[in-house]
Amino acid sequence: MIRTRIAPSPTGQDIHIGNLYTAYINWAYARKHNGQFIIRIEDTDRTRYVEGAVEKILKTIKAYGLDYDESVDKPGKYGPYRQSERLEIYKKYAEELISKGKAYYCVCTKERLDEVRKKMTAEKKIPKYDKHCLSIQDEVIKKVNNGEPYVIRLNVADHVDVSFEDAIRSNVTINTDNIDDQVLIKSDGYPTYHMAVVIDDHLMEISHVIRAEEWISSTPKHVLLYQAFGWKLPVFAHLPILRNPDKSKLSKRKNPVWASWYIEQGYLPEAILNYLALMGWSHPQEKEIFDREEFVKVFDLARVSPVGPAFDQVKLAWMNGQYIMKITNYELRIKILSFYKEKKLPEDIVEKTIPLVKERMKKLSDYLPLCEFFFTKPEKYEISLKENTELFKKIITTLESVSDWKAGLIGQRMVELAQKEGVPNSKFFMILRVAISGKKVTPPLNESMEILGKEECVSRIKSASFVKNTNS
Repeated sequence: MIRTRIAPSPTGQDIHIGNLYTAYINWAYARKHNGQFIIRIEDTDRTRYVEGAVEKILKTIKAYGLDYDESVDKPGKYGPYRQSERLEIYKKYAEELISKGKAYYCVCTKERLDEVRKKMTAEKKIPKYDKHCLSIQDEVIKKVNNGEPYVIRLNVADHVDVSFEDAIRSNVTINTDNIDDQVLIKSDGYPTYHMAVVIDDHLMEISHVIRAEEWISSTPKHVLLYQAFGWKLPVFAHLPILRNPDKSKLSKRKNPVWASWYIEQGYLPEAILNYLALMGWSHPQEKEIFDREEFVKVFDLARVSPVGPAFDQVKLAWMNGQYIMKITNYELRIKILSFYKEKKLPEDIVEKTIPLVKERMKKLSDYLPLCEFFFTKPEKYEISLKENTELFKKIITTLESVSDWKAGLIGQRMVELAQKEGVPNSKFFMILRVAISGKKVTPPLNESMEILGKEECVSRIKSASFVKNTNS
């Protein structure tokens, strides 16, 4: 059984877009092989824990359509799925390692650890623990039994090559001289990431550990733990980290990194997943646009490149625009109404305006800036209209005489008036456009006027020109 997982930490506002990318790859791999996709919550960092973050993460993952088989809100036989509820499990396995001589108690103070690291750095050595407590375990155990704070460390042998196969990067080897006697259980009783991830992945029968490349340097530590327990290794695959077009790392200071932000800005989840699929991977037929079902069908870890891909928001916006153009006007109307549900836009106007702006939209949030004048009369104008009072009077008279209020006839009568008055079409229609909308750039003017209706258009021109009702 193929079982994949992601293990987000509830230490931020939401799930990071890079973690969503990892989630999508894990989800697709599991679905391709009729396996299972699990979400485990790594909440052992209690100092950075954010209340409500777990619920937000799961809500966002669901919003992207990534269904999962097990998690805190969908328990299975491998739970609990929250690390803070598994402390006794970690303690049990840590004690097993101690009994095997693979781990040991450490009561060194922070001050002593700082001194050790400082000394090693001065000697141009890799700063790591000097195994002081291992050499005096009987004395240390007495202190532990007397209630003195302690941690449990992995006993890493010297001068040993630790190797593992990476499904994306082939063989990776790191010598233990570069590996610290990592802490497994912290002084607060909580496990470190290294301890918990190995135990959880083994007990939850995770077959493929697919995660970001930043964990490559930690994987030998995990391999040592698997070996210490006598457990079979999972398949490791380390995905490239998403980067900016300038190759810098995505960061909260410079980028919108929370996955929910993109939905809030009007990106379609399916478009974002499509774009994420192309991060470090290419379609066998070099396609750029494809749905989740096709991705599941053709995805292969062997086609993932280890080179960090550029997460380009310009390209993402283009792809989102392609998705908007692909969906039906009916579907787009539903999405726009849902996106702007708090504004309660008139459904009939939204339906009529979609054909005018669909090809201009890159995001759902583009709709209202393009179409706001359909719902609200302009209160200010991008150009001065004060010198056009006489022309506006003639426009009003002409428009009031149009019996069949259709875009084609409106445009024809306006062109005739412009010619009669000797005003260039470009200038004439710019003046009219601003009077109607307040803006110099809008959806097609004649069609917009048809939607607004004769009465509304005449009213707006009067407001723009301060012309009194001609019938008064």
